[in-house]
Amino acid sequence: MASDPSARWVTCPTCKGKSLYGPGNAFRPFCSERCKNLDFGAWASESFAVPDPTPPDDQPFGDPRLQ
Repeated sequence: MASDPSARWVTCPTCKGKSLYGPGNAFRPFCSERCKNLDFGAWASESFAVPDPTPPDDQPFGDPRLQ
């Protein structure tokens, strides 16, 4: 596994431990299935969210004279 030239060690986004990033790790970039599932659960529960810059529908957007 370590002799694979396409593999490298990266930091696991969940536990910050070492993770093999290569074909030998089915959970890459995570170090384990547990870390992968924890990350997926955070997305599913909306703990991670991308901010939406658009205002709600009841607020004006842009120049009100052009609406």
